[in-house]
Amino acid sequence: MYKVIVTTTINGPTEAIAKFDAMPDWELVVVGDLKTPKDYRLERGSYYGPLEQEKYDKALSDAIGWNCIQRRNLGCLIAYDMGADIIALVDDDNIPFPSWGTDLIVGTETEVNWFATDLPAFDPVGATNHGHLWHRGYPLQLVPQRDYSDRTSRQVHVDVQADFWNGDPDIDAVCRMEHRPDCNFERSRFPLASNRMAPFDSQNTFLSRSVLPDYFLFPFCGRMDDIWAAYYVQAKGRQVVFNAASVVQVRNEHDLVRDMRAEYLGYENNLNLVRDVAVDPDAIISYLPGRAIRAFQLYRRHFA
Repeated sequence: MYKVIVTTTINGPTEAIAKFDAMPDWELVVVGDLKTPKDYRLERGSYYGPLEQEKYDKALSDAIGWNCIQRRNLGCLIAYDMGADIIALVDDDNIPFPSWGTDLIVGTETEVNWFATDLPAFDPVGATNHGHLWHRGYPLQLVPQRDYSDRTSRQVHVDVQADFWNGDPDIDAVCRMEHRPDCNFERSRFPLASNRMAPFDSQNTFLSRSVLPDYFLFPFCGRMDDIWAAYYVQAKGRQVVFNAASVVQVRNEHDLVRDMRAEYLGYENNLNLVRDVAVDPDAIISYLPGRAIRAFQLYRRHFA
């Protein structure tokens, strides 16, 4: 099984990147940006700077634009072309545990803690020992209504494995400003999944190769890029399972008010979006700016 780690960065190699680069069973692909140091170097992995990316697909590169995390889409395509069976998406501020990547359930039939809900979406964070928090991209209107009482065990096929993150978790700016959490998620709560679609991110997530044609980080959508990608791919019939924390996030410096502004598109639209795509996955097009639609079309060419 061929396994590739994909990330993008504007920083020099961080502690997290050095650890990912040293993993013998994985190949690391780092996609740079205009702000990335020009002397960026890896010991084992491959670095793709702006020139290499434009050579790979200039039309898609231009459509995505620069100075944005959605450059990661090019890394996904490169990993796919390399023949990756599993693609792990990571951030450069998520320091992996020594056991990272060894507890793989993606692509398998796995018994999970199964939560049934009548709400339009499921919040995985609320099912943990930090139930006062919620995942970035979960519809805010649903937070007070969350109910985890309908819990059973079930075998599911795992298309996406979304591992959690100790330390500073992936919550939205409103939740972070209110709670300022430092989390240690109990492993006994995992793995978990639901009958409804759930937000998952692109910072510690393992994708089956077959998921990539439908998985696209939408540019020009602020901090909903990976959240809307998650909702769309689940609406297309893919199952996400959330697994125990395998990294500690030592979060890069953020302006939380700026983050909140970048999340507003989700605060306003997420509830209606999950309702609409549950009926018709392509309804997501009505929520996307034209530039994002064009970029998605160019991305999909690689799988034609």
